[in-house]
Amino acid sequence: MTSDKPVRFERASGNDLVELVCDTTGTSMQVAAVLVLDTRSPVGIAAVREAIAERVKAAPRLRQRLVDAPFGCGGPVWIDDPAFDIGDHVMSATCPAPGGEQALLGIVAEAITTRLARDRPLWSVTLVTGLSPARSALVVVFHHVLADGIGGLAVLAHLVDGAPVAPDDGFPRRAPRCRELAADAARARARAVGRLPIELGRLKAAIAESGIGRRARAPHCSLNQPTGTKRALAVARVDLTALHEAARAQGGTINDAVLSAVAGALRTVLTARGEDVDRLVVSVPVSSRRQAEMAELGNRVGAIPVGIPTTGDPIRRLAAIARITRQRKTAAPGSSAILIGWTFRALAKIGVHRWFVDRQRLVNTFVSDLHGPDHAMSFLGAPVVDLIPVSGISGNVTVAFAALSYAGTLTVTVIADPDRVPDLDDLAEALRQELHAQG
Repeated sequence: MTSDKPVRFERASGNDLVELVCDTTGTSMQVAAVLVLDTRSPVGIAAVREAIAERVKAAPRLRQRLVDAPFGCGGPVWIDDPAFDIGDHVMSATCPAPGGEQALLGIVAEAITTRLARDRPLWSVTLVTGLSPARSALVVVFHHVLADGIGGLAVLAHLVDGAPVAPDDGFPRRAPRCRELAADAARARARAVGRLPIELGRLKAAIAESGIGRRARAPHCSLNQPTGTKRALAVARVDLTALHEAARAQGGTINDAVLSAVAGALRTVLTARGEDVDRLVVSVPVSSRRQAEMAELGNRVGAIPVGIPTTGDPIRRLAAIARITRQRKTAAPGSSAILIGWTFRALAKIGVHRWFVDRQRLVNTFVSDLHGPDHAMSFLGAPVVDLIPVSGISGNVTVAFAALSYAGTLTVTVIADPDRVPDLDDLAEALRQELHAQG
């Protein structure tokens, strides 16, 4: 018998909906984290499934799917999936011989471009064996609507050893009824009317922050071309302490050092392509999370376009970028997400969002930088010896960079459309040289 007790539910936020709109532009907005394991003591798929099945109980969103509400009942809502089966989400694969990192990255590229089933919770874990006799990997893929970068770290925290344990709380809860959704939607509309003056002010700030109407358009270059559905990955690493000290000496941060390295590496590749570009515009995420929200899933991040120089020696460039980012940080955190979300949803309604993202001149590339765990993690007792972040690209942004610190190392993953960036290996090598020139 169905209970009449009111059920708590959450809707997809405005930021979440932006990711869904982006998902309709030809590529799926899926991201990943790769945990490389020291498996001198083998880890089997049955044990992995058993562990993850238990650990996801502490993260309700990992057993929920996103469904559209009936007409007049508001936006999409997260509901418990009564058909949840861990076997649909945790699988295994063998690394092609002879193994190694490049073979693993090929598997990851395929995983992020294989669409997750929309009628299930939007995540998967693949145990990859055969990297080497003592190495395996967990490839954790989730749709961006599930979590932003910080939320992604929260996902990992729920899966590794030491994760919080939660008792079974009556899963699955019933789905909210139409009358409950309609009442909630009516209350939301009333709140929205009351907040209209505030939201208009935030929209005005977002327009100012975005640079619209100023001479701040991204320079025309081969970094911006319509992308396809294929992806290729490369990785660069640097000692975190050395890079931090180099950045601090120039009044900057790790993020500034990453931006400087990316700018220098892209200039090297563009010069080899016969293009002279002395400035690029980079999209940099800005979190609007409060400290108490750091362990929550969902999207609470905006993006600000930052114009950065590509010329000069690495240290002087780092100092210049540090000055630029200090000025940009005075912008309202995450307010640009309001403008981006409003624009994307409006364009989607008239069917021209794909046209827009394939031709935008706001940014040349995306660069994200997350502070990951300072201490080594483990999974089923196997040490996590490497943690590789993977973000996404869409529209006409042909290459992006995802940086993540973990246990004393900063790892930067280059994500590209291989048809538009055939010189990915050269770009990755230039990035390694730039990082080490600073650190």
